[in-house]
Amino acid sequence: MFRLRSRKISLVFVGVLLFIAAASGQIRSRDNYNYQDFQGKSYYFGMAFGTNISGYRINQSSYFIGNDSIRIAEGKRKGGFNIHMIANLKMGEYFDFRFLPGFAFSYRSFIFNELQERQVESVFFELPFSLRYKSMPYKDKRVFVTGGLKYNYDIASSSKSRQAATLIKISPHDFQWEVGFGMQFFYPFFIFSPEIKYSRGLGNILIYNKDLNESKVLENVTSQIFTLTFNFEG
Repeated sequence: MFRLRSRKISLVFVGVLLFIAAASGQIRSRDNYNYQDFQGKSYYFGMAFGTNISGYRINQSSYFIGNDSIRIAEGKRKGGFNIHMIANLKMGEYFDFRFLPGFAFSYRSFIFNELQERQVESVFFELPFSLRYKSMPYKDKRVFVTGGLKYNYDIASSSKSRQAATLIKISPHDFQWEVGFGMQFFYPFFIFSPEIKYSRGLGNILIYNKDLNESKVLENVTSQIFTLTFNFEG
């Protein structure tokens, strides 16, 4: 099921990229009064505010099949929010290099059986690096796609509630790849850019505990996040 979802996300990403390529070849700049004011800047800064839906992608272990106490082991997505700074470096007419350090507050859960839920509250310090490809502007608007890598460190991992012996341990370090798309709206004093992004962990973040049944039924845990962000730059 997750492979099917990933394939759909890839197809959407490719479709948006093809749309941008077609738009770049057919649309000529006109009525781009505010856009022209930003053309002289080789770099600019801003702030990003957004909401996220975070969850875990789980693979069960061989112990899960034979045990009698745990019959369900899966992840549950929950909402959160994030705030980032933006540093944007223009690389020609169509490309940007972007660095967006900031914080993300997320809530994720493990579900074991019908009445057992283990919630993980996290405060991530994030360091995302990405490349952005943009279309030709049209009436002070342009669409874009973006992709890159992100490092996350969970500041809340050292809290007493997270260190309890009866809880699943998750690594505070996480590396993720991410892709997204959005649109720029050029105003006299700033650029407004709503953006949708998907992120997925590159490695297993489960810290195995042989003395905990909830940990023993899990083979691999990776993060996955959907984010809706509103960027304000200028």
